[in-house]
Amino acid sequence: MSDALAVVQIILAVLLTALILLQGRGSGLSASFGGMGRTFQTRRGIEKVFFYATIVSTVLLVISIMVSVAV
Repeated sequence: MSDALAVVQIILAVLLTALILLQGRGSGLSASFGGMGRTFQTRRGIEKVFFYATIVSTVLLVISIMVSVAV
């Protein structure tokens, strides 16, 4: 079980890293394509999906680490 848990943690860590890198710091995804990134806008579309996926993967990674410490 600990081997499977380690694999899950590695997958979650790589996924979390990718999600964080896909999000532009202080700018939206549209700024990557030449849009203005200085105005405040709400997250829409894929940016919102990346944001929520980052939160979910972080929570899952923390839970899996807590389980591995407890076992």
